[in-house]
Amino acid sequence: MAEEGRFLRPNVIIEPLVDRFYAWAHTVAPIQASMNLAFLQVPMLESYLQAPKVHLEASGNPAMRGGYFVNIEEDRVGEVKELLATIKRGRVDMLRFAEAIVAADDLVRREANGVDLTPLYKKLPSELAGLVELAYDTGNQPSIRFIEPLVYKSAAYLEDRQSIQLSLESGTERPFILSTPRLPSPGALDLHLPFRHGGVEELFRSRVRPITQPALREALELNDAEAGQLAGLLTDRNTLSPDRHLDSGGRIRYFGHACLLMQTPEVAVLTDPFISADYNSTGRFTYADLPDHIDMVLITHGHQDHIVLETLLQLRGRVEAIVVPRSSRGSLCDPSLALYMDHLGFPVIEVDDFDEVGIPGGRVTATPFLGEHADLDIRAKSTFLVELGGRSVFVGADSSGIEPRLYRRIRDHLGSPDLAFLGMECDGAPLTWLYQALLTRPVTRKMSNSRKLSGSNADQAARIVTELGVTEVYVYAMGEEDWLGHVMATHYTDDSYQRIQIEQFMTWCRDNSVKCGHLFGQHEWRWS
Repeated sequence: MAEEGRFLRPNVIIEPLVDRFYAWAHTVAPIQASMNLAFLQVPMLESYLQAPKVHLEASGNPAMRGGYFVNIEEDRVGEVKELLATIKRGRVDMLRFAEAIVAADDLVRREANGVDLTPLYKKLPSELAGLVELAYDTGNQPSIRFIEPLVYKSAAYLEDRQSIQLSLESGTERPFILSTPRLPSPGALDLHLPFRHGGVEELFRSRVRPITQPALREALELNDAEAGQLAGLLTDRNTLSPDRHLDSGGRIRYFGHACLLMQTPEVAVLTDPFISADYNSTGRFTYADLPDHIDMVLITHGHQDHIVLETLLQLRGRVEAIVVPRSSRGSLCDPSLALYMDHLGFPVIEVDDFDEVGIPGGRVTATPFLGEHADLDIRAKSTFLVELGGRSVFVGADSSGIEPRLYRRIRDHLGSPDLAFLGMECDGAPLTWLYQALLTRPVTRKMSNSRKLSGSNADQAARIVTELGVTEVYVYAMGEEDWLGHVMATHYTDDSYQRIQIEQFMTWCRDNSVKCGHLFGQHEWRWS
């Protein structure tokens, strides 16, 4: 009898890892990964080994949720010690690269005083030789520009750091992704493969197309024990939703957080995909509700809750193109999302402000994204105007209304959208929460706390809506869904500033005849 085809179980979760830490742009892209390894992850492991009880108590304290504390039980201290030793032994080039960046920054600050920069090249650390350019801006301020494609070819980019951990959804919240490494577990299958490996694509294609277990074992290069673990993650049952495709008209589905699926019978466009794997829960769309083919994925910016690798890897092979905003080319705080995606095996289209990309029956236009990045010079961020099925949709993500006249110019250039989606995390984390490892000079607490990762408050959101001329607007859930806790680490009450601001905005909308809603879990809009 021929081997039957199998599907990946719908409740399988994946965690892409680098040196056992959760993988996202700042831990994979080589420049930022080196800095985070040297100045965040290694010191954090060292701190845990000095006082594991302190880390465990802090991890269990709701008031410290999202802090940089390692949530690993004390009986596994030996494994953490071995992980740290392995990193220090095997990632010497990355650690030296990070130290070289700091040394070069110090050199340029001390000696670049407005005269010729040529003599400084010989003084740069050898790790940076041929990988950087020194320059002044028109205000005579010196800077270092990394030649980022070459850094991916250097010793700072190591694919053998990469692995994927597969397990079944347990119903308990995973540890916070920015702090706690994922150690081996008896119930988890670790695939020691680079993210771009063809077998990874075959594995996740089995969410929609069956594959025999022997064929999948061969694609993933598994040994006998690993093949046995894989068997428990597969099923012969097709659990795909029968209405995942559309026969007529248009539809938008809200999958949670900032993730929208916009569909017509001819095209499917997905924004900032972050999809739930827990198929047992009601009130949410999951992977089973995605169409088999997705024409375009739009990424608004590089934060860990918007370019989510654990979701994107599961879509590789089903996506025609991933559209990412263009970076500033070589900035320490602004990694190229196009290079990042390309090195992970994705087809990429890079866009700048007001670039257009055609789709069947419509187009996607990249529009400017203001704020939310703690005043750092980060250019790899974009909002989008999506036109399909006779409707236009403004995807505002976390863009802020700090300069509302921008949105008037967008309207003048592209017209008023039919509906808009905005984020209103209006009291975000301070600068150092996400960017501490990339800061080559310390900042004061006052500086950090004044520069937050914040989107629009009620007044700013109202002014965006006014200037866009939109009459229907929705605020996404900003991480309030419980299945996002391992990434968002947020907790709001009715008295939280964010909730109060959203309610004020909802009141303003109702008073001004703007149809509105605060999204949570799932929602659907249809038109003919």
